[in-house]
Amino acid sequence: MSVKEVRTRFAPSPTGYMHVGNLRTALYTYLIAKHSNGKFILRIEDTDQERYVPDAVKVIFDTLKMTGLNHDEGPDIGGSVGPYVQSERRGIYLQYAKELVEKGEAYYCFCDKERLDSLKDGSEIFKYDGHCRNLSKEDVEKNLSEGKPYVIRQKNPTEGVTTFEDEIYGTISVDNSELEDMILMKSDGLPTYNFANVVDDHLMGITHVVRGNEYLSSAPKYNRLYNAFGWDVPTYIHCPPIMKDAHNKLSKRNGDASFGDLLEKGYLKEAVLNFIALLGWNPGTEQEIFTLPELVEQFDYKNIHKAPSIFDSVKLRWMNGEYIKKLTLDEFHKLATPYYEKVFSSDELALLNTLKISELLQTRVEVLNEIPEMVVFFKELPEHDIDLYSHKKMKTNSENSLVSLEKALPVLESLEDWSFTSIHDAIFALIGEMGVKNGIVLWPLRTALSGQPSSPGGAFELAEIMGKEESLRRIRIGIEKLK
Repeated sequence: MSVKEVRTRFAPSPTGYMHVGNLRTALYTYLIAKHSNGKFILRIEDTDQERYVPDAVKVIFDTLKMTGLNHDEGPDIGGSVGPYVQSERRGIYLQYAKELVEKGEAYYCFCDKERLDSLKDGSEIFKYDGHCRNLSKEDVEKNLSEGKPYVIRQKNPTEGVTTFEDEIYGTISVDNSELEDMILMKSDGLPTYNFANVVDDHLMGITHVVRGNEYLSSAPKYNRLYNAFGWDVPTYIHCPPIMKDAHNKLSKRNGDASFGDLLEKGYLKEAVLNFIALLGWNPGTEQEIFTLPELVEQFDYKNIHKAPSIFDSVKLRWMNGEYIKKLTLDEFHKLATPYYEKVFSSDELALLNTLKISELLQTRVEVLNEIPEMVVFFKELPEHDIDLYSHKKMKTNSENSLVSLEKALPVLESLEDWSFTSIHDAIFALIGEMGVKNGIVLWPLRTALSGQPSSPGGAFELAEIMGKEESLRRIRIGIEKLK
């Protein structure tokens, strides 16, 4: 017996930016297909023209391409219209809706907006009352011949129970009285999201459907459509929500970060993808850092959780820092350079060895947008209080710091070779002559150079990067502060 090919689809609506929840759905859908050597399909579900956002399709394409989630079938990445754009398939759906009408599984509804609004009873939420369910064939034909606007609705039973299986949540039963006669075809001739979704999944041979658990309540209606047509029901995988905290769902409607926002904030795309993979899924091991091929190999959808996942920004920062550390120095320097350009003028950059700055920063930076704040002291000595020179552990205070700087200044002034090694050797020779602990000299020297309680690098690294003239100028300022 041949094994059926696994075929999954990512079917976003182009209604805005790529939210992290959308990207997680795309990722899980991709991983399920690729783990089984199956096909990953992209379908743009743009039947809701009122919510269509220009350029949203490009955002979807660019995000998938950037993250390596390349689809096997669907629209071209370049943006040209392919076979899997629902608005381009609008002629397909009406024939299937009419087939359901002939089978008694759907019906024409001619209720106008005024009547439907009257059912709301002051609320925006209402359930259609089935007014047109039992129109005679003659009444239907008369209304159609008169050109009366209509929609086609699914005819759901009003009694009994519909049961379905979900791979994450198990067996779920819904009382049929709760099932609304949802619209299948709208009055503009376009299918609703729900109907087009079912028809396309069947025509494209989709075997596994991945979506958020907010669609659990819709699954019985989908199943009734599959059964009415006599089609195979796909395997359902409903994922738990991503929460911003214990009480609030992460949502683009609330302005929560999109994938693009995270990139702009200085997160690496590989780190974001890795982090999102773990929002609802656990490999069953202690491993937390995964490449995309490793995720493909290890991903088992049966390890998706039922419980909601918290978007832990602290963990994302940590993970991003781990990815930054794994870069080569040249790779990190290339990413860091645009952030240096936000702080320094071109003339200032010409005087700085930014590659050495990158070498200092790489193990300290967690998110790239931290870089400007971490390097701005190279541009201008910050205003600082002399209390910074006192350090309990280093046993320094304003008095011995002044002595150390006054002794270090002429030593450094005499250096002709201004390099890390020569600065290091000269200062350590001074420490030996003074007969003091290293920190007695090194702490005030670093403080004078940076003007802040911490810095990416010690006194020797900072002095080498700043150059002799600027380093000596700052040490003199430190001496004057301490007098």
